[in-house]
Amino acid sequence: MAQRIERIKACLNGKRDPAEHRAVPVTPSELAAAAQACVAVGAEAVHMHPRDTQGQQSLQAADVGAAVAAVRAACPGTPIGVTTGLWVTGNSQSRQNEVAGWAGLDDEQRPDFASVNVCEPGWQQLVDTLSASGIQSEAGVWTVDDVALLGGGYEPEDGWLRIMVEVMNVSPAEATRFADEILDELSQADVSAPILLHGEADGCWPLIAHAGRLGLPTRIGLEDVLAGPNGQPVADNAELVQLAVQMLGATT
Repeated sequence: MAQRIERIKACLNGKRDPAEHRAVPVTPSELAAAAQACVAVGAEAVHMHPRDTQGQQSLQAADVGAAVAAVRAACPGTPIGVTTGLWVTGNSQSRQNEVAGWAGLDDEQRPDFASVNVCEPGWQQLVDTLSASGIQSEAGVWTVDDVALLGGGYEPEDGWLRIMVEVMNVSPAEATRFADEILDELSQADVSAPILLHGEADGCWPLIAHAGRLGLPTRIGLEDVLAGPNGQPVADNAELVQLAVQMLGATT
């Protein structure tokens, strides 16, 4: 699919389960309903962690294909991405083997893009495998040190879809400063791919506001945060997207 820049990506579930929030989607039908609701209120792309029949995160082709097909049917034309987090399989070779199986998926089952954390071993081979399957990669950059890994001379065959600056395990007071350090490093490294900025937990909303001020895309969903910008309870992913749309509108 042609590359485009989405302003808001909905991150539907991540590592979470319904015990953490009753609206965390797990099954393909739940993911489809959540994605459809998010797109209806402003999300322009979807990121999710597919699950197996036991509700555990999975990179198996059958589980990825079922989740993607359900969301694609509910949200035609919306770019759909999935995780490749190393924690799902526990080692890079198992991950490589499972992601290689995505090449056999039909078009409606195959994700448009996948997130690849450049701090994880085997990430370059993984990106090559995704490219060979017609799946674009977005680079997960968590620290300034990750920028050096990204700028080490490697470039995906089809280019990076985007660079995700992901600020985690940082206090709200430090989130913006930490993000700016990574963004400055990316600028010095002359990275040309689009950049998406987001945080998690208490640092999530300050960075959505900061993304708005900088004119950068961002993401929001129950993967990243379980409450609104004032700590208020939220019903579901769609409400988080609505709140993010409002915040971006107020900062641009």
